Amino acid sequence: MNSVYLWMAQTDLPAVDPATFEKLTPPLQVALFLGTLSFATAALISLTAFTRIIIVLSFVRKALATSEIPPNQVIMGLSIFLTFFVMAPTFETIYKDGVEPYLAAQQQENPDKDIMSVAEVAARELHAFMRIHTRKSDLALFVELSDSPTSITVDEIPLKVLIPAFIISELKTSFIMGFCIYIPFLLIDLVMSTVLMSLGMMMMPPVVVSTPCKLLLFVLVDGWHLISRAIVTSFGT
Repeated sequence: MNSVYLWMAQTDLPAVDPATFEKLTPPLQVALFLGTLSFATAALISLTAFTRIIIVLSFVRKALATSEIPPNQVIMGLSIFLTFFVMAPTFETIYKDGVEPYLAAQQQENPDKDIMSVAEVAARELHAFMRIHTRKSDLALFVELSDSPTSITVDEIPLKVLIPAFIISELKTSFIMGFCIYIPFLLIDLVMSTVLMSLGMMMMPPVVVSTPCKLLLFVLVDGWHLISRAIVTSFGT
């Protein structure tokens, strides 16, 4: 439910009393919970490091010319856990400053802490994370498109402006990293094509010979180690 309150807090929709959801009938609560899960999936993709990670890993698989290896489930699982690793400081702060006080207040029946306080802490920490990893040019674009005041500070930028700027910034960064990954494998393809043409084997697809060479090179340089390090350090972690 935190995702719903976070979204309401950062949009122009009126705030909803959390007690309202507790008064709903069980079927409506289940339906609302399932809807929140779908929104949480979108939040995982849009508000965290997931986008950059999964695109870079997809570029690695494409560059190796192994379209089905590793399988999609492995790529997805590795992306999720790398996302948790990169976002660990942010999630820990949200839990320490938001969730723990809320749970303690619930045990003591303290009305001063409600679910909205957790949403506010989550919004603040995610805002800080996205703000750090968003290019100024992308941020300026959406500030201009949203007709926000020019005197607005970075800390005052609403999530509805920051999120699309963060996403396109992540897309640009991931494509740059993907280009750098493609270069050595492209050179292998060019060398193999030249060798096959010089041998008169023009009917043989170069990928048949280049793929084992790519895999050998990737294993020798410990490619997954290098890729994981590059992804994590690109976030300054």
